[in-house]
Amino acid sequence: MLASIHEDPPILVCADLQVEYLTPGRRHVVLDGDAVTARCLELLTLWRGNLWPVMHLKRIAQAAWFNPASRLTDWIAETKPRPGEMTFDHPLPSAYSSSRFVDYMSNIRTVRCILIGFSLDETILATAVDGFHRSHRYQVVADAAACRQPGTGDAAAYKHAVVNVIGNFATIQSSAELIRTSGAVAV
Repeated sequence: MLASIHEDPPILVCADLQVEYLTPGRRHVVLDGDAVTARCLELLTLWRGNLWPVMHLKRIAQAAWFNPASRLTDWIAETKPRPGEMTFDHPLPSAYSSSRFVDYMSNIRTVRCILIGFSLDETILATAVDGFHRSHRYQVVADAAACRQPGTGDAAAYKHAVVNVIGNFATIQSSAELIRTSGAVAV
């Protein structure tokens, strides 16, 4: 099914675009952080330029590495939510762990979301799975999503495996495909 992106744009969901994930030496530092951030900014600029809906998810866990008082949980400056953009804090990996997020998603007409950002192996995966079980449709932009470095093994293989798992619950797309769809987005 193709829907006109201009008539009924999907919500761009920016997952956990926080300083924590780009700080060298941190446990949750992501792979290809600069490249993924650039792709996220490109998509965010497109959505903002067209005044399409944007949502920001922010992981605020109780664990020591996500101390809410720390500056590490701050938004990356360029991706900071603007007035009119929705924000949801979530304590567990899935955005559905936020009761406000659940309320919002259950009250919109058609749930079509494009997921980008960090914690591919946590927030993006968990949100796509939870959304799938609620009949919400998600697309994940694989090259605009990053995951933490695995403890052992090949990092690229780890990301590829996570993307393959997410593909069971959401559509996988590249940022180039999304940008050049000429007014239509497959949902």
